[in-house]
Amino acid sequence: MSDRDLHFAGIALEAAAEGIGLASPNPLVGTLIVRNGEIVGRGTHRYNELKHAEVVALEQARDLARGATAYVNLEPCSHFGRTPPCVDALVEAGIERVVVSIGDPAPYVNGRGFERLRAAGIEVVVGAGREAAELLNERYLHFMRSGLPFVTVKFAATLDGRVATSSGRSKWITGDASREASQRLRLANDAIVVGVGTIVADDPLLSYRGSDPKSRPLLRAVLDPHLRIPANARVVSSATDGPVVVYTSGTARAERIGHAGELSKAGVEIVEVPFDTERGLALDSVCMDLAARKIHGLIVEGGPETTAGFVQAGLVDKVVAYIAPKLLGGRSSLGAVGGAERGSVDEAMVLERVTTRRLDADIEVTGYPVKR
Repeated sequence: MSDRDLHFAGIALEAAAEGIGLASPNPLVGTLIVRNGEIVGRGTHRYNELKHAEVVALEQARDLARGATAYVNLEPCSHFGRTPPCVDALVEAGIERVVVSIGDPAPYVNGRGFERLRAAGIEVVVGAGREAAELLNERYLHFMRSGLPFVTVKFAATLDGRVATSSGRSKWITGDASREASQRLRLANDAIVVGVGTIVADDPLLSYRGSDPKSRPLLRAVLDPHLRIPANARVVSSATDGPVVVYTSGTARAERIGHAGELSKAGVEIVEVPFDTERGLALDSVCMDLAARKIHGLIVEGGPETTAGFVQAGLVDKVVAYIAPKLLGGRSSLGAVGGAERGSVDEAMVLERVTTRRLDADIEVTGYPVKR
């Protein structure tokens, strides 16, 4: 692997990133065709355009692809799906060498793409830009390896850790730049999860409002064990604009059958999951249901108790916090994470691979929980 390989692998990753918001439920894939040090083809996968990045790049390169090198951030597919295998396209085009950042853990790929390329006499180099490639497709890779969505807990807090006043007011803790970054997070994910308390207190729309296009509507999920979401809530009245799923208990649905019918008529899907008074709704069941809907990445955005539920269930894969240089104070102000009391600091969730960046006056902190 040469410096040239690393250079072009980086550009292929940039091409893949152009598919954020447009590739789901497929992974983010970018491809370069390079001949004699010159890029002669470049492709980005966009789900609605059907063609995979490799095919887009090969069509640009045309005859110049013969004897060239292809740079791809993810192992080319070797199966028939909505399109024929990309490995076949690379072989037929006469590609001489393929440089790939990482393998694809999907059970229908998982090394078979590499095997097919090598069997055709094509040199395959794996590992260029591996770390950046893993980060770019962290949601897809986690989903394929675990069968569950990649869960990001996101919150905005003051410097003293408050996310709302004692009355539940939280607008606006952070500034415009943080709110724009939050929309980028919604762009990259497939679903957003809140507790019904957030709906009752703030009546949010929970929609994506960024400037970049998003082809797959954000699924809006509400955790509502007692089915008390108002029928006139904005998230309910907008259910025809994008999917809304309310997770509740079977008892609540049976007791509030008329209300459930009203919600269903508005376009809301109601899903029953196990529930007990101590632990609340079974969040693992919620995640399994979302996985069945091909939700690769979801954001938990709804209140201290909802956040605590995912933390205590061990379902958090990433934390993104927007910290404003403000001190709210107040004995009854709401902290970022609720839940049961901890007896020791040793019981705290510890983050690793922590990064920070300035967003005007705010600071964005990103980290990954250490798995116990």
